[in-house]
Amino acid sequence: MYKLHGNPKTRTMRTLWLLEELELPYSLHPADPRSPEALAVSPLGKVPVLETEEGAIFDSVAQMTYLADRHQGFTHPAGSFDRARQDGFTNTINETFDAVLWAYGKHSFVLPEEHRVEAVKPSLMWQFSRYSKVMGDLLGDGPYVLGEDPTVPDILLAHCCGWALARKFDVDGRVRDHMNRMRARPAFRRAAAQG
Repeated sequence: MYKLHGNPKTRTMRTLWLLEELELPYSLHPADPRSPEALAVSPLGKVPVLETEEGAIFDSVAQMTYLADRHQGFTHPAGSFDRARQDGFTNTINETFDAVLWAYGKHSFVLPEEHRVEAVKPSLMWQFSRYSKVMGDLLGDGPYVLGEDPTVPDILLAHCCGWALARKFDVDGRVRDHMNRMRARPAFRRAAAQG
């Protein structure tokens, strides 16, 4: 059984959601970032932390990739062209969505007040809007990032989209539709009910 440490209101939701999609046994251990509970399992106090039989995995995307590969679901086979496309989308979403949203978050509530730069926020919102339109074009007509079946980047994109909407970012309608399709999945509802 996997042990997942974190709070579903953080990136923990991504791993939690995939655990539900894959119908894997796990236990959820509440831990907020930098809390004593998080520091007990993560040297940086970051969440999520996924405890496996082999050891702990500290990054949500690494956790999702590990689970998908290990249990052969929500992924394409390693070494295949489709897997390269999948990994390309995952990395692109990390760089253009997650990193921009995290920079915004850092300058909103994460960094000590004296290190926050309010003036950077409009630039980050502009970047996100631009990337959102490009992602809408890339999604095309398929219901999911790579066509008919959801994979790891679909969870990542939907999670980032929800984060963006909560912060009043401009999200392309096609990206928003993708998020709504993903959130309609029973596994998402089960995971969200734990928050």
